[in-house]
Amino acid sequence: MELGPVPTGRSRRLTMAAPSYVFTIRRGARMLSEDEDRLYEIALDMEPEDGCLTILDVDEDDAIMAFTAEGIENLRELLADLEQK
Repeated sequence: MELGPVPTGRSRRLTMAAPSYVFTIRRGARMLSEDEDRLYEIALDMEPEDGCLTILDVDEDDAIMAFTAEGIENLRELLADLEQK
């Protein structure tokens, strides 16, 4: 059995599903039993690829840091690394 040609305009790249939910930094701090301010400082260098997102609210000044499930795991690993130092 042979596969037909790839339809024109379709990418041959691997696609991944986007996260359907995120955890706010407050929720992440509770999940990890950490101080929210400490978590914020640790997460400042994280990128969206690491699971760290910024949620914008109605007011331009309101932005909330949030994490995907993968982002929470990355934070857990960063915290463990910091405890070992």
